[in-house]
Amino acid sequence: DPLGGAYVVEAWTDRIEAEARAYIERIEAMGGALAAIEHGFQQREIHEAAYRTQRAIEAGTQVMVGVNKFRREQEVPIPTFRGDPAVQQEQVARVVAVRARRDAARVRRALAALGEAARGRDNLMPPIVEAVEAYATLGEIASALVTVFGEHREGVAL
Repeated sequence: DPLGGAYVVEAWTDRIEAEARAYIERIEAMGGALAAIEHGFQQREIHEAAYRTQRAIEAGTQVMVGVNKFRREQEVPIPTFRGDPAVQQEQVARVVAVRARRDAARVRRALAALGEAARGRDNLMPPIVEAVEAYATLGEIASALVTVFGEHREGVAL
C-alpha cells in the first residue's frame, strides 16, 4: 500500500470517520433509523442533496457531461422501446401453463411458510427459495410478504 500511513490519507480517513460517527449519532438521537424514517429525515436529506447537486450543475461548479459540459450540438434521438404484444402474450401463456402444471398444494405450503418466517425473525431466503422451487410467481411471493409487512407509502417531508 503506497499511501499507507501517509499523513493526508490518514487525515482524510479520520475526518470521514468523525463525520460518519456524528451522522450516526444524529440518527440515534432521533430514536434510531426507523424513527428517523418515520419523521422523514432520510427523505429530507436526499431531497436537500439533490437540490444542492442540481444547483451546482446549473451554476457550472459541478460538471455533468452532456448537460453542462461537452454538450452535443444536436440532440441524438433515443428511440422509445415498444414491447412486442406477441411476446407479452407468449409470456402470459407460459405463466398460465406453469400454474396449471405446478403442485398447487406445495405452492400454498411454501407461501404459508414464507409468511410464517416473515412474521418471526427467521431468515427469509430459505422459504423464498422453496417458493421459487415450487414455481410460485414473483407476484405471489411479494404478496405473501406484503401481507405481513404491508406496503410502504412514502410521506412528504418538507
